Amino acid sequence: MVYQANSARYESMEYRRCGRSGLKLPAISLGLWHNFGDTTLLDNSRQLLQRAFDSGITHLDLANNYGPPPGSAEENFGRILREDFLPYRDELIISSKAGYTMWEGPYGDWGSRKYLISSLDQSLKRMGLEYVDIFYHHRPDPETPLEETMRALDTVVRQGKALYVGVSNYPAELAAQAIDILNDLGTPCLIHQPRYSMFERWVEGGLLDVLQEKGVGSIAFSPLAGGQLTDRYLDGIPADSRAASGSKFLNADQLTEDKLSKVRKLNAIAQRRGQKLSQMALAWVLRGDRVTSVLIGASKISQIDDAVGMLANRHFTAAELAEIEEILV
Repeated sequence: MVYQANSARYESMEYRRCGRSGLKLPAISLGLWHNFGDTTLLDNSRQLLQRAFDSGITHLDLANNYGPPPGSAEENFGRILREDFLPYRDELIISSKAGYTMWEGPYGDWGSRKYLISSLDQSLKRMGLEYVDIFYHHRPDPETPLEETMRALDTVVRQGKALYVGVSNYPAELAAQAIDILNDLGTPCLIHQPRYSMFERWVEGGLLDVLQEKGVGSIAFSPLAGGQLTDRYLDGIPADSRAASGSKFLNADQLTEDKLSKVRKLNAIAQRRGQKLSQMALAWVLRGDRVTSVLIGASKISQIDDAVGMLANRHFTAAELAEIEEILV
């Protein structure tokens, strides 16, 4: 059956301007970090993408190394794009990144011009695209001059391989330098992608101020702290959970009794608000409108529905924010 997108897909989503650019992003974006590689059934990935787009989620976030194995998320997405989404290409914001290890040898990692341009060429081939909407440098490179890395981003825009560029995981001072270099080159930095959640708040120590001052948007990844900010761990660590599986992204050692106590107190506030804890955690990251979009992962359609449902109640009273702050301190 040929996929037909929901005709009401834009009615349930909120779109927010990304910094001072002309681009608007959905308040909720879908990341393909997990659940889109070769270890996941393609039909499940297809259903997640269809549900996301039918819900107004127009921004799909990938990277060269997403899988497993690395590259497979882009390949699988490319197949689904060809089969289901080609008529909607101009309604989609598709992003990719390079910066982590992708292939053997000295040219398959970090931030050299050689690596970044080669990697984007490979990503475009895997996805069957002429261009991505956003191309990120995925992490700072302590050895390559920042000017070289930013010139590579400028080059891919001038080559027509990316419409916009951004950075990810850059600390505030380095982000400010990167933004200034890109401005001087004539290719403004559109967006920064940092890790940000109730349990990881480093961006509040200066990065959000830098981005606001310079007119750069932001999209927060891991807003649920790897699943900690859900109802999954209210009664301990289930045997079939990510934390129990030995995952490098969340392990049982992180779920201390103090952390679980905070989760339970936060959940009580969410219940009073008529929300799931996951919904409140997403709304909290968006509070104050300093973050453009939250980047969710999903293995089930219900998780996408929950995230979109958050938009019906994403604002907080001053008393609620104060109570949450007291728990998190």
